[in-house]
Amino acid sequence: MYLKLVPDQTNVPFTKVRYYAMVLSAVLMVGSVAALFTIGLNFGIDFRGGATIEIADSDPIDIPAVREAVGDLGLGNVNVQAIRDITGQEEGAVIFVEQQEATDVDPGAEDADEANERAQQEASVLVQDTLRALLGDDMIVRKVDVVGPTVSGELIQKGATAVALAIAMMLIYIWLRFEWQFSMGAIVALVHDVVITLGMFAVTQLKFELAIIAAILTIVGYSMNDTVVVYDRVRENLRKYKSKPLADLLDLSINDTLSRTVMTSVTTLLALASLAVFGGEVLRGFTLAMIWGILIGTYSSIFVASPFLLATGVKRDWSKQPSGAAAAT
Repeated sequence: MYLKLVPDQTNVPFTKVRYYAMVLSAVLMVGSVAALFTIGLNFGIDFRGGATIEIADSDPIDIPAVREAVGDLGLGNVNVQAIRDITGQEEGAVIFVEQQEATDVDPGAEDADEANERAQQEASVLVQDTLRALLGDDMIVRKVDVVGPTVSGELIQKGATAVALAIAMMLIYIWLRFEWQFSMGAIVALVHDVVITLGMFAVTQLKFELAIIAAILTIVGYSMNDTVVVYDRVRENLRKYKSKPLADLLDLSINDTLSRTVMTSVTTLLALASLAVFGGEVLRGFTLAMIWGILIGTYSSIFVASPFLLATGVKRDWSKQPSGAAAAT
């Protein structure tokens, strides 16, 4: 005995609601682009530069006292957050210090970046000394991340390049495997997923860090895999059913793969939910990005990539049909 989330045979008329889905996707896309240009992403230390210091103590940490002590150092924007476990009990704290600039060096000088990185290192040491004086020698520094302006600028460029190359390679793969209508539909779905995911980060102002780029690349691969599964069934049914209306054929293909799609999404979400609960603060942004990406990727495979074929039309190449195959209508 085993649990089935979706029956083997379903007959959901997905294409009948495609116009509502198009409106929803258009609203989400426009809203995401608007949010990216008006609100912007809340770049973390990886892209903005600065220092992150994670501490723990045997006794509960007085967060307001830590915030006041570090804020009095004159290091600019400093953010202090408590780290809590699954029960809500405090485990420690993480301190974010903005990128520091050397005051004794001309910003245009050749060694300005090196001077700024030294200033950042000195600020990190100053914060740790201040915290140790405040909390005592029992305080433990779990992790220190210091990213200079040169490295952060390179990470932004390389992160954007990685996402663009992933989408471009997917385009080539689909173009070679399917007809151009399938390729364009898959790319539209991928861009749809990436833009809406970025929009979600802009609206929620979650930290956009290097791990989020990894999450977006994973989402691209997951969404493409889901779309290819549906497209394979569409191509198979195009050869099998000679005269079935395209809308009905798409519904049939999506329903044929619906059980697999739902089971894959649910099992992946269960694993991600465990990471969200037990993974701690470090993995939280990555996990939330993945959960959102799985949901929006599953949606786009059904309501964006497949209905796109209706708008462009798909050639029915009967020359590839196996001899003796049954042609049902």
